[in-house]
Order: sequence, then C-alpha cells, then structure tokens
Amino acid sequence: MEKLTDAQLQQFVQDGYIKLENAFSTELAEECRRILWKETGCDPDDPATWTQPVIRLWQYTQEPFVKAANTPLLHTAFDQLAGVGKWFPLGALGSFPIRFPSPQDPGDTGWHVDASFPGDDPNDFFTARVNIRSKGRALLMLFLFSDVGELDAPTRIRTGSHLDVAKLLLPEGEAGLSFMELAGKLDVSAHRPEALATGKAGTVYLCHPFLVHAAQPHRGTHPRFLAQPPLVARGDFDMDGQSPVERAIRLGAGF
Repeated sequence: MEKLTDAQLQQFVQDGYIKLENAFSTELAEECRRILWKETGCDPDDPATWTQPVIRLWQYTQEPFVKAANTPLLHTAFDQLAGVGKWFPLGALGSFPIRFPSPQDPGDTGWHVDASFPGDDPNDFFTARVNIRSKGRALLMLFLFSDVGELDAPTRIRTGSHLDVAKLLLPEGEAGLSFMELAGKLDVSAHRPEALATGKAGTVYLCHPFLVHAAQPHRGTHPRFLAQPPLVARGDFDMDGQSPVERAIRLGAGF
C-alpha cells in the first residue's frame, strides 16, 4: 500500500495538515451524495429548494460511508501520522455541514479548534475541551464528497497554527481549555498564512487536532458536501512520542 512520503510527514509537522487526493473513489462519493440529498429534503435539480445556507446532518453508518472512511490508503496514513494502534477505525461519518450558495450569513464562520473530550456538561458542545495531550482525538479530518473550488465554501486553514495552539495549551495541563476559552485566544495565530481546503471529490485533508480553521459562506453555484469526523484516539498522546502528531506538539510547545 502506498505510504506518505517523508516530505508529506514533515509538511504535516510544520504546516499542520496534508492533502490526500483520491483517498476514496468518486463513485463512493456520488453514492454518498445521493443519500445525503434525500436527507436534506432539497431537490438537487431545483436551486429554489436550497433555502438555507447550511444544513447539518449527523452520523451516517451506511456501507458507502464506512467504506469511504476506511480505505487502505487512509488506514496507512493514520498509522503513519498518529501511530500504529493509536486510533479507532471509523464506524460512521459525521457531521456533514452541507453548504449551499446563499447571500445569508451562515452564522458559523469563526476561527476555532475542534474540542475532543467532554467538559462539565457532556451535552454542551461549547464546554467540550482540548488539552496538550490531545485527549480523545488523533486527527481532524475533512472528507470532500463533492468537488470544492475556491468559491464553494472551502474550509479555511491557518497554516502552522497548530504550533501556536500547543503553546497555548501547555500551561493548562490535563484540564486544558474549553472550546470557547480556546477560541477566545486564537488571535495568536492571526499572522499565519491562510490555505483553502479545495479539491476533487474523494480528497481528504488530514489535519493535526490543534489546527485552527473556519467555515465561510458559499459564493459558488453547486452545494458543497463535506464530512468532518474526528479520528478518535485510543489514548492520550505522549510528550516523548515519535509520531508526527506528537512531534508537532513538542515543536509548538517548545520542548
């Protein structure tokens, strides 16, 4: 099975992400889109039915989704980035923030880091937390189920921002910071260059769990289908570990 190159692994450590093209087939992407279109209640051939800027769908366990999430290419990359035995295979894909061309503000375009373990209220997303050992999350992932160009609401990425976040999290210990606490400190990454998660259907962006990213309005013509599941970690990362995820944490934290 094809492996990530040394250059790709180094890019992940320095930039916080890699773009993996043809991670799953366009046929699987199309099969999944057909299911998702039905779930939206919208007509793919009638833009008049696309009345919301974003529709969120959750946790799809049908065979095409599980196949797309567990290709040999992806499993090999997970081993290389997070470490062999450090992650759980995906049994579902979700959430799907499906974005439609719209002049409306979608209301969810702030810069953030995805939280990875529950806070005081397990049902409150905004109190979920992140810590320096990335408890609960091995990777942030962006699965493109449609072609995504620059106008099609590609996810915005602050290249290298995972290093800034590691530095923020280091003094917070095992408790870490809540989603909202961390979001309020992310101006420290504002100097980072911005990249866009564009690509053909079947592309997957494999990202460091600390990577700062944001949504944006859809200014194109065709809806964007994307899944953003976590790769769930089997345990906390070690500060002296040798996986690219761990090496990046050390680089950002300065030890």
